[in-house]
Amino acid sequence: MRRLTPAGLDEPLDVPTPTVDLMTTTPAPDAPEPSDSTGPGLTVCSLCAGETLGASDAHPGGQLARLEELASTGVTRLTRVECLDECERGDVVVVRPAAHRRAAGAAPVWLERLAGDELTGELADFLRAGGPGACPVPRALRALEIPRDGATTA
Repeated sequence: MRRLTPAGLDEPLDVPTPTVDLMTTTPAPDAPEPSDSTGPGLTVCSLCAGETLGASDAHPGGQLARLEELASTGVTRLTRVECLDECERGDVVVVRPAAHRRAAGAAPVWLERLAGDELTGELADFLRAGGPGACPVPRALRALEIPRDGATTA
């Protein structure tokens, strides 16, 4: 087993070096386990979450709180990362296919400016329907897709 060090080097675990945990999975304290532990997941940039609506967002905790609430329902697993390298876009969310769909060729769906109750509701419906590889991206979310090389969204 190997890990990423602060210098970006991939070193064996038996070498005592400090590590940086860039990803943390944060289930809500009382979150039920997803019924299918290999269901679709979300990755969110913790640095840009909330940029789209900014101070005008009346939801307590903003967009990141909406996504955490969605994860607390058990429909998805939420992974926060420090940066998805799409900083100019704001509120970037990656919808990851379930493991078995990924193995069958489904690609993650990258979305920008995903903010607010309506779009988060569309995202929730997409996840409940199985996410990438199980159904098409909902019309309301298609305009937010970030094109990725070789990615398909069906």
